[in-house]
Amino acid sequence: MMTPATMLVRPSRHYRQRGFTILELLVAFAIMAISLGMLYRASGGSARSVGDMERYQRATVLAESIMAMRDAVPEEGWAEAGQVAGFDWRVASAPYPTEVSGPTVTPLHEIRVVVSWPQGGRVRQLELVTLRAQKKPTQGGARL
Repeated sequence: MMTPATMLVRPSRHYRQRGFTILELLVAFAIMAISLGMLYRASGGSARSVGDMERYQRATVLAESIMAMRDAVPEEGWAEAGQVAGFDWRVASAPYPTEVSGPTVTPLHEIRVVVSWPQGGRVRQLELVTLRAQKKPTQGGARL
């Protein structure tokens, strides 16, 4: 018969070691690494998208401000180009044909503003198109 002192020293047959095996740890680390990699790609893609949208918004504001430079187009048209803060822009106008004619009808011009910028090894482009009235000639031949 066993005494209580010998029972404490000798482990029982039903005693099982607790903890993880090295294989279980390797599998857990692999799953964690894959999860972190996917999370990193998702957050990196979101940051990239925010940067792309910010550039697109700046290009839109630039194009709208260029259009706001003139409320009417000279008879000879409007053609300009320039560069601002890494954005290239150009404006071109062309007479816009309408079915209405007469001495009181103001001719229209189609205004096309194109803003382009480099992004990720390629050139992105934004194009705004609108119609503007042609400037009316002043009386006496004087120009404003």
